[in-house]
Amino acid sequence: MLEIEFKSLQLSNGETMAYRLRRGAGTAAGRTLLLVHGNMTSSVHWDLFMESFDPSHTLIAVDLRGFGASTYHVPVNSIADFSDDLQLFVDGLNLTSFTLMGWSMGGGVAMQFAASHPQYVEALILLASMSTRGYPQSEQVQARRLRTRAEIAEMDKTKLVQRAYDHRDKAFLCNLWNRQVYVIQEPDEVRYETYLNDMLTQKNLLDVYDAMNRFNMSAKDHEAGGGSGDAARLLMPTLVLWGSQDKVVTRQMTEELVEDLGEHVVYRELDHTGHSPIVDNLALLCQVVAEFIERRR
Repeated sequence: MLEIEFKSLQLSNGETMAYRLRRGAGTAAGRTLLLVHGNMTSSVHWDLFMESFDPSHTLIAVDLRGFGASTYHVPVNSIADFSDDLQLFVDGLNLTSFTLMGWSMGGGVAMQFAASHPQYVEALILLASMSTRGYPQSEQVQARRLRTRAEIAEMDKTKLVQRAYDHRDKAFLCNLWNRQVYVIQEPDEVRYETYLNDMLTQKNLLDVYDAMNRFNMSAKDHEAGGGSGDAARLLMPTLVLWGSQDKVVTRQMTEELVEDLGEHVVYRELDHTGHSPIVDNLALLCQVVAEFIERRR
């Protein structure tokens, strides 16, 4: 197994970004895959993928601002704030070309980064990603999207998760993830405990819910924000992966994503997989990602 190093980088905006690094090995080493986590997680949740993926690739998994071991000096106001941090990070490491892979909320960060800085991104991989039209926050399924941060702050979901964070209620978080994320299988006991402890490091829950709700890079307006049209700038090869039993990102969100990104997108539905393909179907995930990257050579 290749060593995974835990490191950090001081950004020019005053934040410190923690990250995990697995250096590529062998004669084919040199290609880089940059991994962006979702809400309620950090780089630690990429561990199985980093341990298992093609060892010739260098893998870098970041902790976004306010997650994991990264700082949270200035609150984020939008998904673009995360992608701006990412730009400072890659410049700080002198990374000029890589494949960018975003999971869940991290898919939105990856899309925004790729639209704003396409010269860095060889290819884009969106894993169980939020839509180009954001992730609607509402009190009930199919209810209208909330419009304001104040409304989101009053949601039962916001209050319950924040209360679990404040009281270090890992039993609540475990139950929540078993019902919504690990619907196929759970991580082993040791990893799960690590993941739960990591969730408690999140410093920005309400800010993230609000940013995800307002995010909109499509050409269509929604209740919480106008469409920027930035999705039209995503012309690099793009792979969209969605698990057929995902209870967090809906099929409708994924269809919006594919529609807005256009004909150059490769879409793959993963059978017997929920919102965490990394846990549910790791071998298939590694295979599909490796094949997509290899076709880009």
